[in-house]
Amino acid sequence: MDELQADIYEWGESLVHFHLPRWDELPELDLYMDQVITLVDRYLTPVIRTDKHTLLTSSMVNNYVKKGMIPPPEKKRYTRRHVAFLVAITLLKQVLTIQEIKDGILFQGRVVGIRNAYNLFCEEQEKAVQHVCLQAMGKPEQTETEKIAVEYLAVKAATASFANKLLVEKVIEMESQYLEKGEHND
Repeated sequence: MDELQADIYEWGESLVHFHLPRWDELPELDLYMDQVITLVDRYLTPVIRTDKHTLLTSSMVNNYVKKGMIPPPEKKRYTRRHVAFLVAITLLKQVLTIQEIKDGILFQGRVVGIRNAYNLFCEEQEKAVQHVCLQAMGKPEQTETEKIAVEYLAVKAATASFANKLLVEKVIEMESQYLEKGEHND
């Protein structure tokens, strides 16, 4: 069991400093579809296993446009705003329905504006991932001391849901590998 614990610790340690690009870190230049997909993939592969979950495809992007989740591209080019939406959608679709994501994005955008909503989402997602990484590392949990404003409850809960799902998947995967090793050693 010590080997399993060490592997889980190592996984937590590898992601404890996970970073999502803030609005001002996203490309200023407009991008083509394949560039957007590559960029979103680079941002999210540390936390979404591409062998289990498809990150983003051109048909997904086109569907998000059709559903009104992201604005249509201009002359087949995508802006920083598109990339921000796609990062959030790709993470959130791991734990929410498309309609819930659309409603949540529209709500947060109206409350604090798209730029601030995106930055808040990134900050909360990083905190949630860090929290589960610390759990994996056996570090004491830090509890919230501030009251959470009602308009931020959905963001906090969704990001925590994704992070917890990430941890559960990793622990189950490692436990299965550990059991397989144990069976072969007997």
